[in-house]
Amino acid sequence: MESGGEAAIVVAVQALRAAADALLGASPIPLSDDEFADVMRETEKVVRQLDAAKIGFVDETRRRDLHGKADMKSPALYLEQSLRLSRADACRRVRVAEKLAVRRMPGQVLEPELPIVAEAQRTGAISADHVTRIMQAMERLLGSLDIELREAAEEHLTEYACKGWPDDVRKLGEDILRRVDPDGKLTGDADRQRMRGITVGTQRVDGMSALIGEITPDLRAVLDPVLAKLARPGMCNPEDPESPRTAAESTDRERLEAAAKRDTRTAAQRNHDALLAFLRYEADTTALGTHRGLPVSTILTMSLTDLENRSGVATTASGVTLSIGEAIQLAANSTKYLAVFDAAGMPLHLGRGDNRLASKAQRLALIAAEKGCTRPNCTAPATMSAVHHVTEWSKGGNTDIENLTLACDSCHALVHDGPGGWKTIKLGADSKFPGRTAWIAPPHIDPTGTPQVNHRHHPGELMAATLSRIQTRNEAERQRLKEWLNRRRSTPTE
Repeated sequence: MESGGEAAIVVAVQALRAAADALLGASPIPLSDDEFADVMRETEKVVRQLDAAKIGFVDETRRRDLHGKADMKSPALYLEQSLRLSRADACRRVRVAEKLAVRRMPGQVLEPELPIVAEAQRTGAISADHVTRIMQAMERLLGSLDIELREAAEEHLTEYACKGWPDDVRKLGEDILRRVDPDGKLTGDADRQRMRGITVGTQRVDGMSALIGEITPDLRAVLDPVLAKLARPGMCNPEDPESPRTAAESTDRERLEAAAKRDTRTAAQRNHDALLAFLRYEADTTALGTHRGLPVSTILTMSLTDLENRSGVATTASGVTLSIGEAIQLAANSTKYLAVFDAAGMPLHLGRGDNRLASKAQRLALIAAEKGCTRPNCTAPATMSAVHHVTEWSKGGNTDIENLTLACDSCHALVHDGPGGWKTIKLGADSKFPGRTAWIAPPHIDPTGTPQVNHRHHPGELMAATLSRIQTRNEAERQRLKEWLNRRRSTPTE
């Protein structure tokens, strides 16, 4: 410990906080344009150095095994919850720390895996975006390259990043790869397997989702014949009711040729429609059995009012929203279930007696009501969630709908009586959200132990609450203005 009983790092953080407060309170108006630009550049350099400091914190978090002490399965999860980070940001910080932090081995300390990049960040020469792009470029470089070439690539990328832009680092990495392996002969199956992946992005407000990824030769070989058959002009055109939809219908040559003449879609649009038609008409989902107690199928939830008005949206068990028209078309040949809910949106009593496992009807009711994992801020949809007893079965909890909730596997594992364990309760009738499942976070996340519900699957709740506060505030303001005007009118003027 330093003088005064405080470690140097504590003193440094206190000074940093004071400097930040001073910076926020200072005005740039007296500065000339050149002086202001210099201040911005210097501030950006300091912020970049702080990114390097945060990487050190992540490494120390791992070294101290704080996630293990809190009974969490990964450092990223601990960072996400304790610092209130996004899942992506927490995972990114851990990945960066794995590459840029000093590696501590038993009896020795080794330099970072990417030492040149680490040093550039510590001096503030490159940003977090630069680091991410360099790491992506290095990941793309083949594992079969010798150590000298990899070191040269790291140095070349870092030198460019110190004076260039993050978006151009990826292009530079591709250029390096083309130079060291122009014929692709160094690429092996291990490299291809390392780079494979498909990511379905989150659904945007317009309903669309980005699909990005890289596929192996195996998947390409299987996919190409499907697209060759179903993505040809005239096939699977959703805008043409006479377009063939299945491989069997494509045997009608005259029908297909006529549809092809009417087809104005791009090749990318035909590929999309072919994949949709294949999954809808050709793929046999019954062969997949069940998932979390239900057949593998699309589960749609919609309100009766929206259905009658043909407006609004329907929600799938995976959290995807569709227009009512699209939902009706998708559900045309499906099995229908009717679920009844109370005024608070919770299912009416549905018991299971002495059976520990929830029934199919109970699972469907929970999917319709809760739409996903109920732990606060968790975005896992119902398809990624299991049925959880709020009062555990082993502690006398019944398998009744009032005692059941949805929780994804990761969150379900957080519920226990040990250190770092979460608790779940059902909110009473006098609560703001009666019947909903509330979670109580462990002390390292919320020392107050306040029960919280998850609004991520019910965005309308927060919007309604916000509008209510705005209306209350505006009404109070109008009332104060009215009283002020009345006082002015009643005050005699000279």
